[in-house]
Amino acid sequence: MSVPPRAVHRPAPATTASSDRLLRTALRTDGWSTAVFGAVMLAGSPWLGGPLGLPALWSVLLGLVMPVGGAALLFLAARPRIPARLAAAVVAANTACAAAMLVAAFADVLPLTGAGVVFMVSGALAVAAFAELELIGLRRFVRTARTA
Repeated sequence: MSVPPRAVHRPAPATTASSDRLLRTALRTDGWSTAVFGAVMLAGSPWLGGPLGLPALWSVLLGLVMPVGGAALLFLAARPRIPARLAAAVVAANTACAAAMLVAAFADVLPLTGAGVVFMVSGALAVAAFAELELIGLRRFVRTARTA
């Protein structure tokens, strides 16, 4: 009786697994927080206008778009190998989003209340923090990939 050959399991090199950990974690956390925040914006759209001055249409649009973006981030984080170009695009998109939120907070493009300005600035800081973590993770990943 012959025994069928067993599939050879070769684990990923330790350098790859550890070098993308920060990037993968940042993308996952960014993805989940983006999706949940979008759901909150959608569900809260009727009530956010008064305290924040954020028009209901903006809340609804953000509530519809953000979960899709969050799902894309989660999909990217789950890939066996994260393409550096896509990770760089996420960093760029987050940076642009943070800048847009600051413009919205201070350029009078929306009828924000004082609480609305604080809300926008806080959101910009959170998005910028994700961009920074993802950039650090991406740099580590690329540096390790070059030396491997």
